[in-house]
Amino acid sequence: MVNTIVTTTIYSISEATKKFASFKNWNLIIVGDKKTPHHEYIELANENDNVIYLTPEYQEEHFKEISDLIGWNTISRRNIGFLEALKNNSEIIASVDDDNIPLDNWGENIMIGKSINVYYYETDEIAFDPIGVTNYPNLWHRGYPIQNLYQRNNKYKITRKTIIPDIQADFWNGDPDIDAVCRLEHKPMCFFDDKYFPLSTNTFSPFNSQNTFFSYKALKKYMVTPFIGRMDDIWGGYYLESLGFKVVYNKATVFQDRNIQNLTKNMIDENLGYQYTLKLLEKFKKNDNQEVSSFDLLSEFLPENAKNIMKKYLEYIEKEYV
Repeated sequence: MVNTIVTTTIYSISEATKKFASFKNWNLIIVGDKKTPHHEYIELANENDNVIYLTPEYQEEHFKEISDLIGWNTISRRNIGFLEALKNNSEIIASVDDDNIPLDNWGENIMIGKSINVYYYETDEIAFDPIGVTNYPNLWHRGYPIQNLYQRNNKYKITRKTIIPDIQADFWNGDPDIDAVCRLEHKPMCFFDDKYFPLSTNTFSPFNSQNTFFSYKALKKYMVTPFIGRMDDIWGGYYLESLGFKVVYNKATVFQDRNIQNLTKNMIDENLGYQYTLKLLEKFKKNDNQEVSSFDLLSEFLPENAKNIMKKYLEYIEKEYV
């Protein structure tokens, strides 16, 4: 079994990508898109035995059905990298962004599948915000239901508890993963204090795909879903949690030098979440005994094209990867 890093990009090789390629105990899968400068990444793969570059031609040849459904010029091409990592029987899969520069501690403390002692936040609220309990209590994680901001993390009991996580969401110094509303108000530059980590909770909590580690089993149920804007990774995370997968939040292991963003466009792309994340979580919570499949509940809020691709993607994984 191997450990694998997966990313996708349309840009020239970044400082982050160079550093991830230098971790020789990890394979690095880079998923190309139509705008990607392919020659740069082909050369990088030729120079590093642990780097695998998936050209558009390779993706069309090996994953044509899924490739056609996802389409091009989208961060959802990352899913093709997930399929390649599963095909290679990767034990731990790290999903990263090409503007997240790994710190020296990146990948050193993998907690997935291990019994670990965490700060455990128990609450009766529908959702928990992992950023708000750190040294930045005025910020909130992208994907947290904004209708609950006024009562965010007001009522919780914090204890020490041993858990066995399936997903490990490492934090990010620099420009954190907050929504457009939060970023327009604060425009923060963060350096998270290690003393708050690791932490977990008994309820739903948002995590992303920019510096996150998955077990093989968890990744088989996860998709960065196209056609739903900036909820693409967030709703995939909530879906995993509704299935019983456990997430732990770890201290910052990257510095995010965020690619240029249009915050007004980001706000538009987050609109689906602003409208429906709370309703989705309420349905998941009422369905604790899985009388209705979590996928069917999620499908109520997905556009038809997103529902179709997610269904076929998950069916493809179940068929191809035992």
